[in-house]
Amino acid sequence: MAEPSTTTPSIHLCASGELRESAQAVPFDVKYYGQVCRGFAVRFQGEVHAYLNRCTHVPIELDYQPGRVFDASGQWLMCATHGASYWPKTGDCVGGPCRGGLVKIALSESAGEVRWHTSEKLKPIEISHE
Repeated sequence: MAEPSTTTPSIHLCASGELRESAQAVPFDVKYYGQVCRGFAVRFQGEVHAYLNRCTHVPIELDYQPGRVFDASGQWLMCATHGASYWPKTGDCVGGPCRGGLVKIALSESAGEVRWHTSEKLKPIEISHE
């Protein structure tokens, strides 16, 4: 996994132990080009990866139950609605009715903590404290 720039703002996502190999995803909210969306983070082959939770076939969330984005084998990310499948390391489409790959969200992992990194198109949700 390419490490994000150290100058890119990052936000705490979860403790490293919350992401188990090919298991339940950790969901989180982001703004993607100003639109509120869900993202998810997973661990696959020892590395952490995150994507927008949006199928490229039809823009709906992948999971059939909250956090359930892996297929039964634990080898593919799969859209529960139409069966589009994606490679967990890259988000590339590997089968089914998908149009391109998932939108990758940069992560870093250090000292038992996973953080997601903002970008021009991916921002944190702003919470009003009025």
